[in-house]
Amino acid sequence: MNALFKALNDSTRREILEMLKEGDLTAGDIADKFNISKPSISHHLDLLKQADLVTSVKEGQFIYYSLNTTVMDEMLKWFIQFTKIKKK
Repeated sequence: MNALFKALNDSTRREILEMLKEGDLTAGDIADKFNISKPSISHHLDLLKQADLVTSVKEGQFIYYSLNTTVMDEMLKWFIQFTKIKKK
């Protein structure tokens, strides 16, 4: 859970997740949307992978990234547990 919150704590990583909502993208496609270096984008993608928020598949010379919705579902379940009202 700590890796998950660390990954979500950065606006660039949150923006990458927003982009991936629309579909799979290559690292190059993602990097083209930002005004930061490609190594920086790779670092952000690595942190998202460590948190299991994204998955990657290598096809030829390209790596395609996609959202891992399973982790999103687990995170939502974790948050929902705090909304349940306990009756006395």
